[in-house]
Amino acid sequence: MSLTNSNSLPLKATLLLTSTLTVMSGATIAPSLPAMQEYFADVSNSALLVRLVLTIPALFIAIGGMFAGQLVDRLGRKPLLIGSALLYGIAGSSGFILNSLGAILVGRALLGLSVAGIMTGVTTLIADYYTGQTRANFMGLQAAFMGLGGVVFLSVGGLIADLNWRFPFLIYLSAWAILIAIAVTIYEPERKILNQTSSSANQPSMPIGVLAMIYGVAWFYMVVFYLIPVQLPFYLQNLSNASASASGLAIAASTLASAIASLRYGFVKRRLGFISIIVLAFGVAAVGYLIIGIAGSYNMVLIGLIIAGLGFGLLMPNLNVWLSSIIPDVLRGRALGGLTTFFFLGQFLSPLVSQPITNGIGLANTYSFTGVCLLVVAIAFLALRKQINSFCQNCY
Repeated sequence: MSLTNSNSLPLKATLLLTSTLTVMSGATIAPSLPAMQEYFADVSNSALLVRLVLTIPALFIAIGGMFAGQLVDRLGRKPLLIGSALLYGIAGSSGFILNSLGAILVGRALLGLSVAGIMTGVTTLIADYYTGQTRANFMGLQAAFMGLGGVVFLSVGGLIADLNWRFPFLIYLSAWAILIAIAVTIYEPERKILNQTSSSANQPSMPIGVLAMIYGVAWFYMVVFYLIPVQLPFYLQNLSNASASASGLAIAASTLASAIASLRYGFVKRRLGFISIIVLAFGVAAVGYLIIGIAGSYNMVLIGLIIAGLGFGLLMPNLNVWLSSIIPDVLRGRALGGLTTFFFLGQFLSPLVSQPITNGIGLANTYSFTGVCLLVVAIAFLALRKQINSFCQNCY
């Protein structure tokens, strides 16, 4: 089978494996943080700086997303993907040899920029290669692989972090193995190039109103979703004196449920429209968060996490497919780069948004309050579905 064929198995495998690199950027070194903090204990503000090692890539992914969107439309999909994967291996593994927290943070910032290029490039390629129901199915599969990748990288990172906190940084070198696959299997799709000299009347335009709605949903989703990895370990410790491994298992269960839901996205999309899926996803996630908020035991929290994961698993592929279906191919990279920015801006801001609420009303009430917010948003989309559909059509 030809490798320059969107239906070839090697190409599909490369796209899916490349997508897992976006999750690896944070999950891999999370288990190393306590030992890293101990190693740099004599450094001023080491507690804060070590936590920034985990979160700063998200900020730079958000910053880099818009630039990556410009580059992927101007330079091409494959060149950006190759350059980003090369930088990913260098920047990601730099923590293995660096002895300065400041230098490690610079490496993590560069890692974030490389992830912006990878996520924008691979998602744009999927949108280029596939259309209609095939695109929906594959983007669901992409989201599922990202979720499963998070489970694998957290597990492997935890195992080798017990040997030495630096070892998980070496996992980032796996990007270079995927880089070889990118060079061999990925082909640049035929597409129109935006003519900078043409009159504005002849240029394709962005549906700004719909983009603003999609970006807003993406930001809200990530702010709410990251309450799980950011706040759950503290909540479980207060609730049942749960160990770190028990908290990790709970988070992994939610991630696995999310991956399962993503796998079924194509099935759901055949039956529901984009807005109906948002209603379903936020409604199911709301039930999960309300259960977490009122839970009296670890097992009840676990049930809530699984339910919330099933809801959240539908959102990322839904937003990717929706955006890809309304954007002209010459502007698709820019639009998906913007989506990358808002996904990771929400991830970075989640602790800053949630911590004041948690300090004021407590962890249990924070989850209950968030569940109510999710339910309100779901009801609002349901009640205004016709108006939103009309608005979206007028924005095209």
